[in-house]
Amino acid sequence: MKLDKEEQELLQSLESGGWESIDNLESEIAEHRLAAKNTLKKDQRINIRLSANDLESLKTNAVELGLPYQTLVSSVLHQYVSGKLVQKSIR
Repeated sequence: MKLDKEEQELLQSLESGGWESIDNLESEIAEHRLAAKNTLKKDQRINIRLSANDLESLKTNAVELGLPYQTLVSSVLHQYVSGKLVQKSIR
């Protein structure tokens, strides 16, 4: 089986002893599930006005990604506020 670069790095780290078992796996999993749930929880609503062209572009992009357009908008906003979305420099 041929592994890509990332898979090769993971295999090497596993074989070199770079991984350790944790004592309380179930507790650790529960803690991470709760963190993910709280991160993804959508409990606030906003209203926003967009141009018809921008909305159509959003909907088109969402279809291409296989997402509802509101999910795409939420994802883009989340990436922006968490610092993962950066503006391209204009030259």
